[in-house]
Amino acid sequence: MPLPLVQGGMGIGVSLHPLASAVAAAGGLGLLSSAGLDRIVSRRIGRKVGTYEAVRIEVAAAKARGGFAGINIMVALQRDFEASVRGAIDAGADAIVSGAGLPLSLPGIQAPRGTALVPIVSSARALNLICRRWERLHYRPDAVVLEGPLAGGHLGFRADQAELEENSLERLLPPVKETAVAHGDFPVIVAGGIYSHEDVRRFLALGADGVQMGTRFLATEESSASAAYKRAVVRARPEDLIVATAPGSPCGLPFRVLRESPMYQSALVRARPPRCDKGYVLLKDAQGRYARCAAKESNEQHFCICDGLFSAAGYDAGRDADKDEPLYTAGTIAARVDRILSVSDLMAELAGTLVVLPTAA
Repeated sequence: MPLPLVQGGMGIGVSLHPLASAVAAAGGLGLLSSAGLDRIVSRRIGRKVGTYEAVRIEVAAAKARGGFAGINIMVALQRDFEASVRGAIDAGADAIVSGAGLPLSLPGIQAPRGTALVPIVSSARALNLICRRWERLHYRPDAVVLEGPLAGGHLGFRADQAELEENSLERLLPPVKETAVAHGDFPVIVAGGIYSHEDVRRFLALGADGVQMGTRFLATEESSASAAYKRAVVRARPEDLIVATAPGSPCGLPFRVLRESPMYQSALVRARPPRCDKGYVLLKDAQGRYARCAAKESNEQHFCICDGLFSAAGYDAGRDADKDEPLYTAGTIAARVDRILSVSDLMAELAGTLVVLPTAA
């Protein structure tokens, strides 16, 4: 891709084809989020489609304007993981970026053909484990995203680890870079806490091959986040961004949210009864059925991430008093965001005087 800039795949319903295609057209790598695509695409086209078809439709739309477009597929979405991977590869996605768990089985699902397979890690140890497992499948990562603790959404760090200097992106990069070199010398893309052109240049100078940014692209005109969500990001202060654990995501990973999120506030006082009517983070029960969800069973430790994120993207299908409350997630740099930009303006700001990389043949 011409520029070493990757737009993070934010779900549910934030990183859709309007955002990913705009980033791709501007010279970066635009990423969709696979989360909830079956519901989102079904509503848009007026007929019911499954995950596989929805992913194919959305990837095709993201690639329609040219450039490089891929998709983020969360390991934690176990029920739809393989269908999402197959749909992305069959649609010709330029990359599958996969985290929220270790994507140990990713290369074995389907021959990737021209689709780059890119795991997300938070340590050299995790990357080494992935590389060794993928080597058994005769594959090595095409790149890796190193995500630090300042990112939004699910984190690869305990809440008490997020502020430690040893876990800063600057400290995590060298050993991850060494591991990437040892396993074939593939690119390392850094993510989490990156805001400006100066940040981009600094991490490239430190040895990163590219940067991934989510929150900056969340606050764009092309982002599919609701207007209320974008306003919440613009007015956020540093103290408004917290790592939620109890209550937290039913995925079991620490989850960075905006404190003012209505669903989070209700979960604090257990004002919302347990309910799970979407089921994207379901786990298998004793009979092997995808039927278990911590947020479905109890509201004491978890909020319903599916309902909350759908609502934050404007996809609330509830009725009146039963409407789902939105759940807003963002990285720590949200406190620096002061306006909503177009993707073209943001890309120009971020690119600055970056050296343009040669386009792959």
